[in-house]
Amino acid sequence: MTPKQQLESILSNQYESEDGDLFKVELLVGMTESDIENLKSQLPKNNLPNEIEELLRFSKGFEFLGLEEIRFDSYGHFGFEEMFPNSIQLAVDGFGNFWILDIDSNGSWNSVYYACHDPAVIVKHSENLVEFIKHVDEFGQKGNQSNLDIIHEKTVMDIWSEKVGIMEKNEKDYDFENGQVELPEMFLVADLTDKPIKTGFPWGKSGPKTKIIRPTDEPIWIVEKKVNQGFLSRLFGGKK
Repeated sequence: MTPKQQLESILSNQYESEDGDLFKVELLVGMTESDIENLKSQLPKNNLPNEIEELLRFSKGFEFLGLEEIRFDSYGHFGFEEMFPNSIQLAVDGFGNFWILDIDSNGSWNSVYYACHDPAVIVKHSENLVEFIKHVDEFGQKGNQSNLDIIHEKTVMDIWSEKVGIMEKNEKDYDFENGQVELPEMFLVADLTDKPIKTGFPWGKSGPKTKIIRPTDEPIWIVEKKVNQGFLSRLFGGKK
C-alpha cells in the first residue's frame, strides 16, 4: 500500500477524544506544481520518490486531535542535523518532542523516529511513512494502548534507564577511523540497523552539549561518552 492509499483508508474512520468529542481526519490541501518543484530543489539530489509526490499532490498533511498537524512537506524544520541531516518533521506534541522521517543522501524516505527531549532519547517509531499513518490511526482508536502512546509514555523511560539499552551491549567492530569524522575521545555506538520499532538509545546522558555524529546514511550514531571529574578522581586516587 502506498502512503496515499493508507491515508485514504482512514478518512472515514471516526475517533473519540479523552473528553468524549468525536472527530475525523481533516485533510490539508495538496501541493501545487510549483510547491512540488520548490520542495524537490531542497531535497538531496533533488529526488522526490514517486509515491511521496503522489501523496503530496493529494494532501500535504492532515489535522489529528492530540498531534496538532501531521505534515509531509516540512523538510528541514527539525534542525538537529547531527542526528538527522535530512528529515521531514512529521509532527510535534506541543511539549518539545517530535516525530521525524529520515531521508538519506539519495533522497529516499526511510524510517520514522520519535525524538524525545525529556528524557533525551531517540526511538525507532515506524518502519516507514505508511506504518506511521497506521500508527496515528491506531492512536486515535486505542489511545494509551497504541504504539504511539506506549513509546511516548513508557518506551522512552525504559530506554533512558537502559532497561532495553543497545549501546553498552554493542560488541560489533566499526571502522570509523577513516579520517572523515573527528571522533570524540570516548564514545558509544548506537546501531539501529535492522532493529525493530520501539528500539532506541539515550543521546543526552552526557549532557546537552554531547557530541553526536552520523557517519553514513545507515541508522548508526556515534554518541560521545563523558566521564565526570568525580569518577576520574576516584579512578586515579584524586591525582591530577
